[in-house]
Amino acid sequence: MEIEFSLDELNAAAEELTGWLNEHPVLALHGEMGAGKTTLIGALCRIWGVVDATNSPTFSIINAYETTSGKSVFHLDLYRLDSPEEAFAAGVTDVIESGNRCLVEWPERLPALFRSNETLHVQLEVIGDNRRRLRRID
Repeated sequence: MEIEFSLDELNAAAEELTGWLNEHPVLALHGEMGAGKTTLIGALCRIWGVVDATNSPTFSIINAYETTSGKSVFHLDLYRLDSPEEAFAAGVTDVIESGNRCLVEWPERLPALFRSNETLHVQLEVIGDNRRRLRRID
């Protein structure tokens, strides 16, 4: 599965990505710094009816958002974590295992945290000034 899109087509790409998730409550979003991971997560949150403002949880590690239907969506940024112990202490494992939607930036920092049957791994790549590619990683 692969989507190429311009930044103007971000919402349509996020809508298509939502269809890929199916039974996967966890989205592990891989991509270089500046690829647009946080921006894509914001688009997903809007689609799911998140009422809170979304922003990068770089320093807080975990942001919790609520949807209009009262469901929780979690946004995690693992960039600053170096070990499973740090993730446990920050509550990352509890959130990932909660069954709620979890959108994770920098999952490659702690790959052992993700169950393969619950996690969809995707790569977001810059392919031009205003173009991105989103592809499933198997």
